[in-house]
Amino acid sequence: MTVVHRPRVALEGARAFVAAASSEVYWWLTDMTGTHLGVLYQLRLAETRLRLQREDAEFTEIGAWRVRLEDLLHERPDLAPFLLRLTGEISERLPR
Repeated sequence: MTVVHRPRVALEGARAFVAAASSEVYWWLTDMTGTHLGVLYQLRLAETRLRLQREDAEFTEIGAWRVRLEDLLHERPDLAPFLLRLTGEISERLPR
């Protein structure tokens, strides 16, 4: 039995989402987000991308995404394995 630490999943996911929002990975992630998490999360990702282009908001955005993903995992704990996989794939796609 695998134990998933939801706050950790949310934090790692938040870091990955924000990193992807300011890279070419954004276009892939926005499709994945819309398909699997819904249009609201896709919209939030677009807003994050815009804020990152206009201001130094990386840490603020990571915090906001951590809360969003924690709330999502509280409501839908079944999405934890998906978020883990998605975070891993984002990391693989990001330039090193």
